[in-house]
Amino acid sequence: MVKYPTGSVVPLRAAQRPGEKAVLKKASFSDRGMTLEQQINESNQYYLDERIAVVHKKPTPIQIVKVDYPKRSRAVIREAYFRQASTTDYNGVYRGYYLDFEAKETRNKTSFPLKNFHEHQILHLQQCLEQEGICFALIGFMTLDRYFVTPASFLIQAWQTWKAAGKSSLTLAEIEASSFEIKSGFRPTLPYLKAVDQIIADRKLEHGNK
Repeated sequence: MVKYPTGSVVPLRAAQRPGEKAVLKKASFSDRGMTLEQQINESNQYYLDERIAVVHKKPTPIQIVKVDYPKRSRAVIREAYFRQASTTDYNGVYRGYYLDFEAKETRNKTSFPLKNFHEHQILHLQQCLEQEGICFALIGFMTLDRYFVTPASFLIQAWQTWKAAGKSSLTLAEIEASSFEIKSGFRPTLPYLKAVDQIIADRKLEHGNK
């Protein structure tokens, strides 16, 4: 059985004294120390619970070599290796569209290294685009608490330029100009489907003009 992670939840603060009301604290994801992956997983669980979209993190294909059984009810994997290179982090279905995207985070404040994307990931995104999939990267500038949905078409072009001309990174300004910025919040934690709606609208407009 593959178990998909769902992250954590924001609890109500328990009443301190008899008669005191419980208080819902304002969500502060920087204080909670959530990774980008945790925020996406929480958002995906919300979308699933509300029957908005079905998006899951892809399991990593591994080959187990050695397993110990310290207890009959518990197995411990001691040695394993990747069977093949993974593609992207997430895929699913929304509004009848296939979604496929990669999650990347950086603590850099001014740029994002293109080396964070691997060739097989770029190829996979390109192949999904050819089949009319909605493909993108969700990039988090964690120090700035800023998040961008960056279309795969732009990433593919930038990555190819990096390979051909040695361009090592995308500046924050370039990402701002070519992406949809989303704000972290509560239910969902990262409302990235708002950006997906815009990608779909832009695609329909482009196809309508042809």
